[in-house]
Amino acid sequence: MLLAVLGAVVSALALQVHYSNKLEPCDINAHWDCGIVNHSRYSSIYGVPVAAVGIAGYLLIGLLALLRKRDWTLAAAVAGLCYALYLSHVEDSILQVWCLYCVISQGIIALIAIFAAILLASGRKQQSTP
Repeated sequence: MLLAVLGAVVSALALQVHYSNKLEPCDINAHWDCGIVNHSRYSSIYGVPVAAVGIAGYLLIGLLALLRKRDWTLAAAVAGLCYALYLSHVEDSILQVWCLYCVISQGIIALIAIFAAILLASGRKQQSTP
């Protein structure tokens, strides 16, 4: 749940960059620039900023975790991780620029997926033990 809240905060920071034209704190050099990534054509899905989708996704994962829906939490985390990996491909191969907020978010969703898988497996192991 804590990681989901942290992910939502990082996504909110990326959303702020999406709507900003100011020099961003993560405009580090030619290879690290959140503004370029968050203003690219890949930063929206049908007009909805990817960062807003991230906020919604993290809030959903947090709710599922709070409700102890381990299987659904893992499914949502894996879906988020798959999309994050696609976005990593876009940043690496197409834009050739990385967003610090995006990379942090990708690490968070990976950790959530790993922890959700471990918790689901440990829960099933305990249920099968006589």
